[in-house]
Amino acid sequence: MTQKYALAILGGTGNEGPGLALRWAHAGYKVIIGSRKADKAQRVAGEVNAKLGQDLVTGMANEDAAQACDIAVLTIPYAAQNALLDALKPLLQGKILVNVNVALKPPKVARVYIPEAGSSTEQAQALLGPEVRVVAAFQNVGAHALGDLDHPVECDVLICGDDKAAKAIAIEMAEAIGTRGIDAGPLQNAVAVESLTSILIGINIRYKVPGSGIRITGLPPA
Repeated sequence: MTQKYALAILGGTGNEGPGLALRWAHAGYKVIIGSRKADKAQRVAGEVNAKLGQDLVTGMANEDAAQACDIAVLTIPYAAQNALLDALKPLLQGKILVNVNVALKPPKVARVYIPEAGSSTEQAQALLGPEVRVVAAFQNVGAHALGDLDHPVECDVLICGDDKAAKAIAIEMAEAIGTRGIDAGPLQNAVAVESLTSILIGINIRYKVPGSGIRITGLPPA
């Protein structure tokens, strides 16, 4: 049986976090929703538990969530990323950080923006140092698709990182929410994966759909 790690979704009260929490808790992971304020995290955790029909998700302040987890999942807006990671750096040492963030530059979020570091994921790795294994994943999964357990998440998840074991765990996490995780190469490739998010946002706007996704063809069946 695959080991079920304790996951902390840092900044998990926004669009993406609650849906990921719902899916992972339903799959058997211990899930903590983190937020700047513990009471907000607890409120959102309660909303997720109401959908699950049982109390599986807990809410904590980001610092406590980072301390309690095996794997941290970063869903805080890009503009707040550096400040949060700098504060949590000592608590994340020796752990895996799955970065869901995308380097977006409002208000033109449908246009690709490439920061000086190359991607938000490379920026996170540089800030946290080599003892934190950072991977990029779930950037191209629409939040709307995650919140309804009765409907499958119809997309693949491209996963980038320099640590093979960490990528393998992220692939398991992708499969747990009903998607297919695909090794998309080293961390420097995260710039391409993150850039796809802006393209998908533009497609959603132009075609008036709630959430387009990515599929990789030509691979053998899982």
